[in-house]
Amino acid sequence: MTAPPPAADEARGGAAGPEERAPQKRRTVAGRLLASYLVVLAAFALTVGWSVQALRAASRDAQLLRAGYVPLLLRIGEVLAEQNVFNAQLNHITAAKNPGDVREWIETARRTRPLAFSIVKDAARALAGADEKATGVDARVGQAAASSGVRRFSDEVAAEVAAIERLVGASPERFAQLFQALAVGDRDLAERTRDELVKREVEGAQRLRAIRSRVEGQMASLTDEAELREERSMHLLLGLGVLTLLVGVMMSLYARRVLAPLTAVTERANAVARGDLTPKQALATNDEIGELATTFEDMVAAIRRARAELVNAERLAAIGKMAAHVTHEIRNPLSSIGLNLELLEEEVARASAADTPDAELRPVMKESAQLVTAIRAEVDRLSRIAEQYLSVARRPRPRVEPERVDDLVQELVAFVRPELDRAGVAVRVEVEEAGPEILLDESQIRQALLNLLRNAREAMPKGGEIVVSVSFSSGAATIAVDDTGPGVPEELRASIFDPFFTTKQRGTGLGLAVTRDIIEAHGGTISCEPREAGGTRFRIALPAARSPAQGRAADEVL
Repeated sequence: MTAPPPAADEARGGAAGPEERAPQKRRTVAGRLLASYLVVLAAFALTVGWSVQALRAASRDAQLLRAGYVPLLLRIGEVLAEQNVFNAQLNHITAAKNPGDVREWIETARRTRPLAFSIVKDAARALAGADEKATGVDARVGQAAASSGVRRFSDEVAAEVAAIERLVGASPERFAQLFQALAVGDRDLAERTRDELVKREVEGAQRLRAIRSRVEGQMASLTDEAELREERSMHLLLGLGVLTLLVGVMMSLYARRVLAPLTAVTERANAVARGDLTPKQALATNDEIGELATTFEDMVAAIRRARAELVNAERLAAIGKMAAHVTHEIRNPLSSIGLNLELLEEEVARASAADTPDAELRPVMKESAQLVTAIRAEVDRLSRIAEQYLSVARRPRPRVEPERVDDLVQELVAFVRPELDRAGVAVRVEVEEAGPEILLDESQIRQALLNLLRNAREAMPKGGEIVVSVSFSSGAATIAVDDTGPGVPEELRASIFDPFFTTKQRGTGLGLAVTRDIIEAHGGTISCEPREAGGTRFRIALPAARSPAQGRAADEVL
Protein backbone atom coordinates (compact mmCIF):
# COMPACT_ATOMS: atom_id res chain seq x y z
CA MET A 1 0.00 0.00 0.00
CA THR A 2 2.90 2.32 0.60
CA ALA A 3 6.33 2.65 -1.01
CA PRO A 4 8.82 -0.04 0.01
CA PRO A 5 10.92 0.91 3.02
CA PRO A 6 14.53 1.93 2.58
CA ALA A 7 15.64 -1.49 3.75
CA ALA A 8 13.92 -3.07 0.76
CA ASP A 9 15.61 -0.67 -1.58
CA GLU A 10 18.94 -1.50 -0.01
CA ALA A 11 18.24 -5.20 -0.36
CA ARG A 12 17.33 -4.86 -4.01
CA GLY A 13 20.35 -2.65 -4.67
CA GLY A 14 22.68 -4.79 -2.59
CA ALA A 15 23.69 -6.76 -5.65
CA ALA A 16 25.27 -3.67 -7.16
CA GLY A 17 28.81 -3.97 -5.98
CA PRO A 18 31.47 -1.35 -5.65
CA GLU A 19 32.28 -1.71 -9.34
CA GLU A 20 28.86 -0.28 -10.31
CA ARG A 21 29.06 2.56 -7.85
CA ALA A 22 32.71 3.48 -8.13
CA PRO A 23 33.07 6.81 -6.32
CA GLN A 24 34.54 9.67 -8.27
CA LYS A 25 38.06 10.43 -7.17
CA ARG A 26 37.95 13.66 -5.21
CA ARG A 27 40.59 16.28 -4.76
CA THR A 28 41.51 17.32 -1.24
CA VAL A 29 41.81 20.96 -0.29
CA ALA A 30 45.39 20.46 0.84
CA GLY A 31 46.14 18.68 -2.39
CA ARG A 32 44.67 21.52 -4.44
CA LEU A 33 46.76 24.09 -2.60
CA LEU A 34 49.86 21.96 -3.03
CA ALA A 35 49.00 21.53 -6.71
CA SER A 36 48.83 25.29 -7.14
CA TYR A 37 52.40 25.67 -5.83
CA LEU A 38 53.52 22.77 -8.01
CA VAL A 39 51.99 24.55 -11.01
CA VAL A 40 54.09 27.62 -10.27
CA LEU A 41 57.18 25.44 -9.85
CA ALA A 42 56.40 23.67 -13.12
CA ALA A 43 56.00 27.03 -14.85
CA PHE A 44 59.40 28.11 -13.55
CA ALA A 45 60.97 24.81 -14.65
CA LEU A 46 59.29 25.16 -18.03
CA THR A 47 60.70 28.65 -18.45
CA VAL A 48 64.21 27.56 -17.49
CA GLY A 49 63.95 24.51 -19.70
CA TRP A 50 62.77 26.67 -22.58
CA SER A 51 65.72 29.00 -22.06
CA VAL A 52 68.17 26.10 -22.07
CA GLN A 53 66.49 24.65 -25.13
CA ALA A 54 66.63 28.03 -26.85
CA LEU A 55 70.36 28.29 -26.14
CA ARG A 56 70.94 24.78 -27.42
CA ALA A 57 68.87 25.53 -30.51
CA ALA A 58 70.85 28.72 -31.12
CA SER A 59 74.11 26.80 -30.76
CA ARG A 60 72.81 24.14 -33.14
CA ASP A 61 71.76 26.73 -35.71
CA ALA A 62 75.14 28.44 -35.50
CA GLN A 63 76.88 25.09 -35.96
CA LEU A 64 74.67 24.34 -38.96
CA LEU A 65 75.39 27.73 -40.50
CA ARG A 66 79.15 27.54 -39.91
CA ALA A 67 79.78 23.90 -40.77
CA GLY A 68 76.87 23.12 -43.08
CA TYR A 69 74.98 25.80 -44.92
CA VAL A 70 77.81 28.31 -45.55
CA PRO A 71 80.24 25.74 -47.08
CA LEU A 72 77.38 24.30 -49.15
CA LEU A 73 76.39 27.73 -50.41
CA LEU A 74 80.00 28.52 -51.35
CA ARG A 75 80.41 25.25 -53.23
CA ILE A 76 77.17 25.78 -55.12
CA GLY A 77 78.26 29.31 -55.99
CA GLU A 78 81.57 28.07 -57.34
CA VAL A 79 79.91 25.40 -59.50
CA LEU A 80 77.34 27.91 -60.71
CA ALA A 81 80.07 30.40 -61.66
CA GLU A 82 81.93 27.69 -63.59
CA GLN A 83 78.69 26.67 -65.26
CA ASN A 84 78.01 30.25 -66.35
CA VAL A 85 81.51 30.57 -67.88
CA PHE A 86 81.03 27.19 -69.58
CA ASN A 87 77.71 28.35 -71.05
CA ALA A 88 79.27 31.56 -72.31
CA GLN A 89 82.16 29.74 -74.00
CA LEU A 90 79.80 27.19 -75.52
CA ASN A 91 77.42 29.87 -76.75
CA HIS A 92 80.20 31.73 -78.65
CA ILE A 93 82.08 28.73 -79.96
CA THR A 94 80.73 29.09 -83.51
CA ALA A 95 81.89 32.72 -83.69
CA ALA A 96 85.30 32.13 -82.08
CA LYS A 97 88.37 33.05 -84.15
CA ASN A 98 90.22 30.03 -82.88
CA PRO A 99 87.65 27.25 -82.24
CA GLY A 100 90.40 24.79 -81.41
CA ASP A 101 91.39 26.68 -78.25
CA VAL A 102 87.75 26.94 -77.16
CA ARG A 103 87.33 23.24 -77.84
CA GLU A 104 90.33 22.46 -75.66
CA TRP A 105 88.95 24.61 -72.83
CA ILE A 106 85.49 23.02 -73.05
CA GLU A 107 86.94 19.52 -73.01
CA THR A 108 89.02 20.40 -69.95
CA ALA A 109 85.96 21.92 -68.18
CA ARG A 110 83.90 18.83 -68.96
CA ARG A 111 86.53 16.58 -67.43
CA THR A 112 86.72 18.67 -64.23
CA ARG A 113 82.96 19.16 -63.76
CA PRO A 114 82.34 15.77 -62.06
CA LEU A 115 84.88 16.74 -59.40
CA ALA A 116 83.07 20.06 -58.80
CA PHE A 117 79.68 18.31 -58.53
CA SER A 118 81.22 15.73 -56.18
CA ILE A 119 82.44 18.55 -53.92
CA VAL A 120 78.91 20.00 -53.80
CA LYS A 121 77.43 16.58 -52.90
CA ASP A 122 80.05 16.16 -50.19
CA ALA A 123 79.10 19.58 -48.82
CA ALA A 124 75.43 18.49 -48.78
CA ARG A 125 76.31 15.35 -46.86
CA ALA A 126 78.45 17.43 -44.51
CA LEU A 127 75.31 19.46 -43.74
CA ALA A 128 73.56 16.33 -42.43
CA GLY A 129 76.69 15.42 -40.44
CA ALA A 130 76.77 18.89 -38.94
CA ASP A 131 73.11 18.52 -37.94
CA GLU A 132 73.80 15.19 -36.21
CA LYS A 133 76.78 16.63 -34.42
CA ALA A 134 74.89 19.74 -33.35
CA THR A 135 71.92 17.78 -32.00
CA GLY A 136 74.09 15.13 -30.32
CA VAL A 137 72.49 12.22 -32.18
CA ASP A 138 74.23 8.91 -31.53
CA ALA A 139 74.32 5.76 -33.60
CA ARG A 140 71.28 4.22 -31.94
CA VAL A 141 68.94 6.92 -33.20
CA GLY A 142 70.73 7.63 -36.45
CA GLN A 143 67.71 6.60 -38.51
CA ALA A 144 65.57 9.06 -36.63
CA ALA A 145 68.06 11.81 -37.52
CA ALA A 146 67.84 10.74 -41.18
CA SER A 147 64.17 11.60 -41.15
CA SER A 148 64.76 15.08 -39.75
CA GLY A 149 64.19 18.17 -41.84
CA VAL A 150 67.89 19.03 -42.28
CA ARG A 151 68.76 15.48 -43.32
CA ARG A 152 65.92 15.39 -45.79
CA PHE A 153 67.01 18.75 -47.19
CA SER A 154 70.61 17.60 -47.57
CA ASP A 155 69.45 14.41 -49.31
CA GLU A 156 67.29 16.45 -51.66
CA VAL A 157 70.19 18.77 -52.49
CA ALA A 158 72.54 15.84 -53.14
CA ALA A 159 69.92 14.15 -55.31
CA GLU A 160 69.24 17.33 -57.27
CA VAL A 161 72.99 17.95 -57.85
CA ALA A 162 73.37 14.38 -59.06
CA ALA A 163 70.42 14.92 -61.42
CA ILE A 164 72.01 18.11 -62.78
CA GLU A 165 75.30 16.26 -63.24
CA ARG A 166 73.51 13.58 -65.24
CA LEU A 167 71.70 16.24 -67.25
CA VAL A 168 74.81 18.16 -68.32
CA GLY A 169 76.89 15.00 -68.74
CA ALA A 170 74.38 13.21 -70.96
CA SER A 171 75.02 12.61 -74.70
CA PRO A 172 78.78 13.37 -74.90
CA GLU A 173 78.57 12.43 -78.58
CA ARG A 174 76.76 15.70 -79.18
CA PHE A 175 79.94 17.60 -78.27
CA ALA A 176 81.90 15.38 -80.68
CA GLN A 177 79.29 16.13 -83.33
CA LEU A 178 79.66 19.89 -82.61
CA PHE A 179 83.44 19.78 -82.90
CA GLN A 180 83.25 17.68 -86.09
CA ALA A 181 80.82 20.15 -87.69
CA LEU A 182 83.15 23.03 -86.82
CA ALA A 183 86.10 21.12 -88.24
CA VAL A 184 84.44 20.48 -91.63
CA GLY A 185 82.92 23.98 -91.76
CA ASP A 186 79.24 22.85 -91.52
CA ARG A 187 78.03 26.02 -89.78
CA ASP A 188 74.30 25.14 -89.79
CA LEU A 189 74.83 21.77 -88.13
CA ALA A 190 77.24 23.31 -85.66
CA GLU A 191 74.76 26.02 -84.64
CA ARG A 192 71.90 23.53 -84.23
CA THR A 193 74.04 21.27 -82.12
CA ARG A 194 75.35 24.25 -80.12
CA ASP A 195 71.83 25.50 -79.44
CA GLU A 196 70.79 22.08 -78.19
CA LEU A 197 73.79 21.83 -75.89
CA VAL A 198 73.40 25.42 -74.64
CA LYS A 199 69.76 24.79 -73.84
CA ARG A 200 70.70 21.82 -71.67
CA GLU A 201 73.56 23.67 -69.99
CA VAL A 202 71.31 26.67 -69.26
CA GLU A 203 68.73 24.36 -67.68
CA GLY A 204 71.46 22.96 -65.46
CA ALA A 205 72.49 26.50 -64.45
CA GLN A 206 68.89 27.38 -63.62
CA ARG A 207 68.52 24.34 -61.45
CA LEU A 208 71.75 25.22 -59.66
CA ARG A 209 70.36 28.71 -59.00
CA ALA A 210 67.19 27.12 -57.60
CA ILE A 211 69.30 25.02 -55.22
CA ARG A 212 71.23 28.09 -54.15
CA SER A 213 67.92 29.93 -53.49
CA ARG A 214 66.69 27.05 -51.36
CA VAL A 215 69.90 27.04 -49.32
CA GLU A 216 69.65 30.80 -48.84
CA GLY A 217 66.03 30.35 -47.78
CA GLN A 218 67.02 27.73 -45.21
CA MET A 219 69.70 30.05 -43.84
CA ALA A 220 67.21 32.94 -43.63
CA SER A 221 64.71 30.66 -41.87
CA LEU A 222 67.34 29.66 -39.30
CA THR A 223 68.17 33.30 -38.69
CA ASP A 224 64.49 34.24 -38.25
CA GLU A 225 63.92 31.34 -35.87
CA ALA A 226 66.91 32.38 -33.79
CA GLU A 227 65.59 35.94 -33.52
CA LEU A 228 62.12 34.67 -32.62
CA ARG A 229 63.52 32.38 -29.92
CA GLU A 230 65.50 35.23 -28.47
CA GLU A 231 62.39 37.40 -28.33
CA ARG A 232 60.36 34.59 -26.74
CA SER A 233 63.04 33.96 -24.15
CA MET A 234 63.02 37.60 -23.14
CA HIS A 235 59.24 37.61 -22.84
CA LEU A 236 59.24 34.43 -20.80
CA LEU A 237 61.87 35.73 -18.41
CA LEU A 238 59.87 38.92 -17.97
CA GLY A 239 56.70 36.91 -17.42
CA LEU A 240 58.44 34.77 -14.80
CA GLY A 241 59.43 37.88 -12.89
CA VAL A 242 55.85 39.16 -12.92
CA LEU A 243 54.55 35.71 -11.95
CA THR A 244 56.91 35.59 -9.01
CA LEU A 245 55.59 38.92 -7.76
CA LEU A 246 51.95 37.88 -8.11
CA VAL A 247 52.19 34.31 -6.88
CA GLY A 248 51.66 35.26 -3.22
CA VAL A 249 48.51 37.24 -4.00
CA MET A 250 47.22 34.50 -6.29
CA MET A 251 47.75 31.79 -3.69
CA SER A 252 45.95 33.73 -0.99
CA LEU A 253 43.01 34.44 -3.31
CA TYR A 254 42.89 30.83 -4.41
CA ALA A 255 42.91 29.58 -0.83
CA ARG A 256 40.10 31.96 -0.02
CA ARG A 257 38.07 30.72 -2.98
CA VAL A 258 38.67 27.07 -2.05
CA LEU A 259 37.46 27.64 1.51
CA ALA A 260 34.57 29.97 0.56
CA PRO A 261 32.01 27.11 0.13
CA LEU A 262 32.29 26.43 3.86
CA THR A 263 30.34 29.64 4.46
CA ALA A 264 27.54 28.45 2.16
CA VAL A 265 27.41 25.07 3.91
CA THR A 266 27.19 26.81 7.30
CA GLU A 267 24.33 29.04 6.11
CA ARG A 268 22.52 26.03 4.69
CA ALA A 269 22.88 24.15 8.00
CA ASN A 270 21.40 27.13 9.86
CA ALA A 271 18.47 27.24 7.40
CA VAL A 272 17.78 23.53 7.90
CA ALA A 273 17.93 24.01 11.66
CA ARG A 274 15.16 26.60 11.24
CA GLY A 275 13.04 24.02 9.38
CA ASP A 276 13.80 24.85 5.74
CA LEU A 277 13.91 21.46 4.00
CA THR A 278 13.54 22.88 0.48
CA PRO A 279 15.78 20.99 -1.99
CA LYS A 280 18.93 22.92 -2.88
CA GLN A 281 21.64 22.29 -5.45
CA ALA A 282 24.74 20.88 -3.80
CA LEU A 283 28.01 22.76 -4.24
CA ALA A 284 29.78 21.48 -7.33
CA THR A 285 33.27 21.16 -5.86
CA ASN A 286 35.20 17.90 -6.08
CA ASP A 287 36.82 18.06 -2.65
CA GLU A 288 36.00 17.48 1.01
CA ILE A 289 33.80 20.57 1.12
CA GLY A 290 31.82 19.46 -1.93
CA GLU A 291 31.49 15.97 -0.45
CA LEU A 292 30.28 17.48 2.82
CA ALA A 293 27.72 19.63 0.99
CA THR A 294 26.49 16.67 -1.08
CA THR A 295 26.20 14.44 1.99
CA PHE A 296 24.39 17.22 3.86
CA GLU A 297 21.88 17.70 1.02
CA ASP A 298 21.35 13.92 0.86
CA MET A 299 20.63 13.98 4.59
CA VAL A 300 18.16 16.84 4.14
CA ALA A 301 16.47 14.95 1.31
CA ALA A 302 16.26 11.83 3.48
CA ILE A 303 14.70 13.85 6.28
CA ARG A 304 12.22 15.37 3.84
CA ARG A 305 11.30 11.93 2.47
CA ALA A 306 10.98 10.52 5.97
CA ARG A 307 8.63 13.35 6.92
CA ALA A 308 6.57 12.83 3.77
CA GLU A 309 6.37 9.08 4.43
CA LEU A 310 5.40 9.77 8.02
CA VAL A 311 2.63 12.12 6.92
CA ASN A 312 1.47 9.57 4.36
CA ALA A 313 1.54 6.82 6.98
CA GLU A 314 -0.45 8.98 9.36
CA ARG A 315 -2.97 9.70 6.63
CA LEU A 316 -3.30 6.02 5.81
CA ALA A 317 -3.63 5.19 9.47
CA ALA A 318 -6.38 7.79 9.73
CA ILE A 319 -8.02 6.24 6.68
CA GLY A 320 -7.89 2.82 8.34
CA LYS A 321 -9.52 4.12 11.49
CA MET A 322 -12.05 6.03 9.48
CA ALA A 323 -12.79 2.98 7.38
CA ALA A 324 -13.40 0.87 10.48
CA HIS A 325 -15.61 3.57 11.91
CA VAL A 326 -17.50 3.88 8.63
CA THR A 327 -17.93 0.13 8.52
CA HIS A 328 -19.39 0.08 12.00
CA GLU A 329 -21.39 3.32 12.02
CA ILE A 330 -22.44 3.83 8.39
CA ARG A 331 -22.22 0.65 6.37
CA ASN A 332 -24.64 -1.38 8.48
CA PRO A 333 -27.27 1.41 8.63
CA LEU A 334 -26.82 1.91 4.87
CA SER A 335 -27.61 -1.76 4.34
CA SER A 336 -30.81 -1.41 6.36
CA ILE A 337 -31.71 1.77 4.51
CA GLY A 338 -31.09 -0.02 1.21
CA LEU A 339 -33.38 -2.90 2.15
CA ASN A 340 -36.12 -0.55 3.30
CA LEU A 341 -35.76 1.46 0.11
CA GLU A 342 -36.27 -1.70 -1.91
CA LEU A 343 -39.49 -2.38 0.00
CA LEU A 344 -40.56 1.23 -0.39
CA GLU A 345 -39.83 1.09 -4.12
CA GLU A 346 -42.02 -2.00 -4.42
CA GLU A 347 -44.87 -0.31 -2.49
CA VAL A 348 -44.63 2.85 -4.58
CA ALA A 349 -44.54 0.77 -7.75
CA ARG A 350 -47.65 -1.20 -6.73
CA ALA A 351 -49.46 1.96 -5.73
CA SER A 352 -48.58 3.65 -9.00
CA ALA A 353 -49.70 0.62 -11.00
CA ALA A 354 -53.03 0.24 -9.14
CA ASP A 355 -56.17 1.77 -10.66
CA THR A 356 -56.51 4.50 -8.03
CA PRO A 357 -59.78 6.40 -8.40
CA ASP A 358 -58.24 9.52 -6.94
CA ALA A 359 -56.34 11.13 -9.87
CA GLU A 360 -54.76 13.73 -7.59
CA LEU A 361 -52.57 11.05 -5.96
CA ARG A 362 -50.95 9.94 -9.19
CA PRO A 363 -48.56 12.95 -9.48
CA VAL A 364 -47.69 12.49 -5.82
CA MET A 365 -46.92 8.82 -6.36
CA LYS A 366 -44.74 9.67 -9.38
CA GLU A 367 -42.81 12.26 -7.40
CA SER A 368 -42.42 9.75 -4.56
CA ALA A 369 -40.95 7.22 -6.95
CA GLN A 370 -38.43 9.81 -8.19
CA LEU A 371 -37.44 10.70 -4.63
CA VAL A 372 -36.96 7.04 -3.75
CA THR A 373 -34.76 6.60 -6.84
CA ALA A 374 -32.66 9.65 -5.87
CA ILE A 375 -32.27 8.39 -2.33
CA ARG A 376 -31.29 4.99 -3.67
CA ALA A 377 -28.57 6.57 -5.85
CA GLU A 378 -27.14 8.51 -2.89
CA VAL A 379 -27.15 5.38 -0.72
CA ASP A 380 -25.26 3.52 -3.46
CA ARG A 381 -22.76 6.40 -3.71
CA LEU A 382 -22.17 6.34 0.05
CA SER A 383 -21.68 2.58 -0.12
CA ARG A 384 -19.07 2.99 -2.86
CA ILE A 385 -17.24 5.63 -0.81
CA ALA A 386 -17.21 3.30 2.16
CA GLU A 387 -15.85 0.51 -0.07
CA GLN A 388 -13.09 2.84 -1.29
CA TYR A 389 -12.00 3.62 2.24
CA LEU A 390 -12.08 -0.06 3.11
CA SER A 391 -10.04 -0.98 0.02
CA VAL A 392 -7.35 1.51 1.03
CA ALA A 393 -7.22 0.27 4.59
CA ARG A 394 -7.39 -3.45 3.81
CA ARG A 395 -5.56 -3.86 0.52
CA PRO A 396 -3.60 -7.15 0.62
CA ARG A 397 -0.05 -7.58 -0.57
CA PRO A 398 0.20 -8.35 -4.31
CA ARG A 399 0.02 -12.03 -5.19
CA VAL A 400 2.18 -11.88 -8.28
CA GLU A 401 2.09 -14.36 -11.11
CA PRO A 402 3.51 -14.23 -14.64
CA GLU A 403 1.02 -12.37 -16.80
CA ARG A 404 1.01 -10.88 -20.30
CA VAL A 405 0.48 -7.16 -19.89
CA ASP A 406 -0.72 -6.62 -23.47
CA ASP A 407 -3.45 -9.26 -23.09
CA LEU A 408 -4.51 -7.83 -19.73
CA VAL A 409 -4.80 -4.31 -21.20
CA GLN A 410 -6.83 -5.48 -24.20
CA GLU A 411 -9.23 -7.49 -22.01
CA LEU A 412 -9.74 -4.53 -19.66
CA VAL A 413 -10.36 -2.09 -22.55
CA ALA A 414 -12.89 -4.53 -24.05
CA PHE A 415 -14.64 -4.69 -20.67
CA VAL A 416 -14.83 -0.92 -20.17
CA ARG A 417 -15.54 -0.02 -23.83
CA PRO A 418 -19.39 0.01 -23.49
CA GLU A 419 -19.12 2.44 -20.56
CA LEU A 420 -16.83 4.70 -22.58
CA ASP A 421 -19.07 4.49 -25.66
CA ARG A 422 -22.02 5.72 -23.63
CA ALA A 423 -19.92 8.72 -22.56
CA GLY A 424 -18.94 9.49 -26.18
CA VAL A 425 -15.29 8.54 -25.59
CA ALA A 426 -13.39 6.50 -28.18
CA VAL A 427 -10.68 4.15 -27.00
CA ARG A 428 -7.95 2.23 -28.80
CA VAL A 429 -5.02 0.06 -27.78
CA GLU A 430 -1.52 0.28 -29.29
CA VAL A 431 0.84 -2.61 -28.57
CA GLU A 432 4.39 -2.11 -29.80
CA GLU A 433 5.17 -5.83 -29.98
CA ALA A 434 4.49 -9.03 -28.11
CA GLY A 435 6.54 -8.72 -24.96
CA PRO A 436 7.58 -11.07 -22.16
CA GLU A 437 5.47 -11.99 -19.16
CA ILE A 438 5.58 -9.67 -16.15
CA LEU A 439 5.14 -10.70 -12.50
CA LEU A 440 2.02 -8.89 -11.25
CA ASP A 441 -1.25 -9.21 -9.37
CA GLU A 442 -3.81 -9.17 -12.17
CA SER A 443 -6.73 -7.93 -10.07
CA GLN A 444 -4.78 -5.03 -8.55
CA ILE A 445 -3.27 -3.93 -11.90
CA ARG A 446 -6.77 -4.11 -13.43
CA GLN A 447 -8.04 -1.88 -10.62
CA ALA A 448 -5.18 0.64 -11.18
CA LEU A 449 -5.78 0.78 -14.94
CA LEU A 450 -9.54 1.01 -14.44
CA ASN A 451 -9.03 4.03 -12.18
CA LEU A 452 -6.93 5.72 -14.88
CA LEU A 453 -9.46 4.95 -17.64
CA ARG A 454 -12.36 6.32 -15.59
CA ASN A 455 -10.36 9.39 -14.65
CA ALA A 456 -9.68 9.97 -18.35
CA ARG A 457 -13.39 9.56 -19.15
CA GLU A 458 -14.40 12.01 -16.41
CA ALA A 459 -11.81 14.51 -17.75
CA MET A 460 -13.65 14.56 -21.11
CA PRO A 461 -17.35 15.21 -20.31
CA LYS A 462 -17.97 16.23 -23.94
CA GLY A 463 -16.27 13.18 -25.39
CA GLY A 464 -12.79 12.59 -26.74
CA GLU A 465 -10.29 9.80 -27.25
CA ILE A 466 -8.27 7.55 -24.96
CA VAL A 467 -5.16 5.78 -26.24
CA VAL A 468 -3.66 2.95 -24.17
CA SER A 469 -0.20 2.00 -25.41
CA VAL A 470 2.02 -0.87 -24.25
CA SER A 471 5.75 -1.11 -24.95
CA PHE A 472 8.62 -3.26 -23.71
CA SER A 473 12.31 -2.57 -23.12
CA SER A 474 14.88 -4.91 -21.55
CA GLY A 475 12.09 -7.10 -20.20
CA ALA A 476 10.28 -4.21 -18.47
CA ALA A 477 6.80 -3.02 -19.51
CA THR A 478 5.57 0.54 -19.94
CA ILE A 479 1.83 1.33 -20.08
CA ALA A 480 0.73 4.82 -21.13
CA VAL A 481 -2.86 6.10 -20.83
CA ASP A 482 -3.38 9.23 -22.95
CA ASP A 483 -6.48 11.38 -23.11
CA THR A 484 -7.47 14.47 -25.09
CA GLY A 485 -8.95 16.35 -22.15
CA PRO A 486 -7.96 19.80 -20.87
CA GLY A 487 -4.92 18.41 -19.07
CA VAL A 488 -3.64 18.78 -15.49
CA PRO A 489 -2.14 22.17 -14.56
CA GLU A 490 1.56 22.00 -13.86
CA GLU A 491 1.19 23.27 -10.31
CA LEU A 492 -1.19 20.37 -9.47
CA ARG A 493 0.78 17.48 -11.00
CA ALA A 494 2.97 17.04 -7.92
CA SER A 495 -0.10 16.62 -5.67
CA ILE A 496 -2.54 14.53 -7.69
CA PHE A 497 -1.22 11.26 -6.19
CA ASP A 498 -1.65 12.49 -2.60
CA PRO A 499 -4.49 10.93 -0.59
CA PHE A 500 -7.66 13.10 -0.36
CA PHE A 501 -6.40 15.48 -3.07
CA THR A 502 -9.07 16.00 -5.71
CA THR A 503 -10.30 18.68 -8.11
CA LYS A 504 -13.73 17.05 -8.51
CA GLN A 505 -16.74 18.34 -6.64
CA ARG A 506 -17.79 14.87 -5.51
CA GLY A 507 -14.44 13.05 -5.58
CA THR A 508 -12.79 11.34 -2.63
CA GLY A 509 -9.18 11.95 -3.69
CA LEU A 510 -8.32 8.27 -3.25
CA GLY A 511 -8.39 6.90 -6.81
CA LEU A 512 -4.94 8.02 -7.93
CA ALA A 513 -3.48 7.46 -4.45
CA VAL A 514 -4.68 3.84 -4.59
CA THR A 515 -3.30 3.50 -8.11
CA ARG A 516 0.11 4.79 -7.06
CA ASP A 517 0.24 2.45 -4.05
CA ILE A 518 -0.60 -0.53 -6.28
CA ILE A 519 2.10 0.31 -8.82
CA GLU A 520 4.75 0.98 -6.15
CA ALA A 521 3.84 -2.28 -4.40
CA HIS A 522 4.76 -4.00 -7.67
CA GLY A 523 8.15 -2.23 -7.69
CA GLY A 524 7.09 0.11 -10.50
CA THR A 525 6.58 3.84 -10.96
CA ILE A 526 3.76 6.04 -12.19
CA SER A 527 3.99 9.61 -13.47
CA CYS A 528 1.72 12.28 -14.87
CA GLU A 529 2.92 14.13 -17.97
CA PRO A 530 1.43 16.69 -20.36
CA ARG A 531 0.91 15.71 -24.00
CA GLU A 532 2.25 17.92 -26.78
CA ALA A 533 -1.08 17.75 -28.62
CA GLY A 534 -3.03 18.55 -25.42
CA GLY A 535 -4.38 16.34 -22.69
CA THR A 536 -2.68 14.19 -20.08
CA ARG A 537 -0.55 11.06 -20.13
CA PHE A 538 -0.22 8.70 -17.18
CA ARG A 539 2.82 6.48 -17.63
CA ILE A 540 3.22 3.22 -15.68
CA ALA A 541 6.57 1.41 -15.67
CA LEU A 542 6.59 -2.18 -14.39
CA PRO A 543 9.96 -3.88 -13.82
CA ALA A 544 11.08 -7.03 -15.58
CA ALA A 545 10.25 -10.37 -14.06
CA ARG A 546 12.76 -11.41 -11.43
CA SER A 547 14.28 -14.83 -10.99
CA PRO A 548 12.76 -17.08 -8.29
CA ALA A 549 15.74 -16.45 -6.01
CA GLN A 550 15.36 -12.70 -6.36
CA GLY A 551 11.64 -12.97 -5.74
CA ARG A 552 12.16 -14.94 -2.52
CA ALA A 553 14.78 -12.41 -1.34
CA ALA A 554 12.44 -9.50 -1.99
CA ASP A 555 9.56 -11.26 -0.20
CA GLU A 556 11.78 -11.87 2.83
CA VAL A 557 12.67 -8.16 2.94
CA LEU A 558 9.03 -7.12 2.57
